[in-house]
Amino acid sequence: MAHSTRRVARSWPTGAGLLAAAVALELVLVAGYFLATPGTVTVPRYVLYPFVWINAVLVAAYRTPVPSAPPRRHLLAGALAAGYFLLVANWAGLVGLTVGGHHPIPEGILGLSVGAGSPGWGRVRLITRTFYVSFVPYRVIGYLGLTYLVYAAIVDASGVVASGTLGFVSCLSCSAPIFASAVTGVLGGWVTLMSTAIAYSVDISTVAFLASVALLYWRPGFPSLGRDGDGTG
Repeated sequence: MAHSTRRVARSWPTGAGLLAAAVALELVLVAGYFLATPGTVTVPRYVLYPFVWINAVLVAAYRTPVPSAPPRRHLLAGALAAGYFLLVANWAGLVGLTVGGHHPIPEGILGLSVGAGSPGWGRVRLITRTFYVSFVPYRVIGYLGLTYLVYAAIVDASGVVASGTLGFVSCLSCSAPIFASAVTGVLGGWVTLMSTAIAYSVDISTVAFLASVALLYWRPGFPSLGRDGDGTG
């Protein structure tokens, strides 16, 4: 009696292939940068943080499909998500207006400028007399990923209030350094403590960003939005 042997191909866990490809590309970029430039690694975690942002949000977005919903809800979700992105981008200093100040914009800073930096950090900035746009790769990718997660949450929401709560809590990732700076100015006697917080603002932002990604992905406390028992987690 002949027995047929059936091989079952092992598939990557959801998002693992994407993550592996991203990590490989990132290693090549980092190695190429430090081999081709006189730059040196002074604080290793700052070299890695951009990729922590990018990888976390890419995997979360890859594993978060947009559910079917009436067109009106998709339009509402798109409008709210676009507003959310503009809000966090403004808070993070990526976009904003240059008009309305008491002092004119110096001629020397107008126009396009490109700042050097290790992969993920290099800044491209455009400043005009009306607005400015600052492109920091890992922050732009990170906030676009959060925007997609907010969009998916709103589409899937049983109520807009729940999704709005999720979205605005996720603003912590960009407001943490600003909050630390503001508190430093108010609490003069706590300057040392606040200076330490500002010194670690990138660390704080990264932790807050990861918490935001986790919150928008798992959506705890909202049964209709969460992943418990839906087979997608």
